[in-house]
Amino acid sequence: MLKEFRDFIARGNVVDMAVGIIVGAAFTAIVRSLVADIIDPIIGLIVGGIDFSDMYFVMNGTVPEGASLADARDSSAAIFAYGAFITSVINFLIIAFVVFMLVKTINRVRAAAERKAKKQEEAAAAAAPPPGPNELDVLLEIRDALKNRQ
Repeated sequence: MLKEFRDFIARGNVVDMAVGIIVGAAFTAIVRSLVADIIDPIIGLIVGGIDFSDMYFVMNGTVPEGASLADARDSSAAIFAYGAFITSVINFLIIAFVVFMLVKTINRVRAAAERKAKKQEEAAAAAAPPPGPNELDVLLEIRDALKNRQ
């Protein structure tokens, strides 16, 4: 059973998936930084200098005036953190767009490689000499030659 597990892990698909997950986690950190450090401040300028990720609405309970989202979450009040949700949506859209562009580029490169391989196959087929007679053709010729001698 241990050998089967080792063979399963050593398969290309599982290793590729593990690498994808690791790279995806690192990429997610980059996108979070992009959104928090670049996009949110731009949106904050548009909406009047407000920190977009700290936007929330107190539904029940009390939160000190001007408290950050972290402080509001630490209090026992029920809050509706719509700024954090919108930030998550922006993160998702950026990640989805980058993955879309990556898949599109990979598909374009793969299609170009397939076209190149097809052209090479066609060129090799055109340059190859016509095939000689096969074994059956030679045997039929010998048979016919023997018939003509009789």
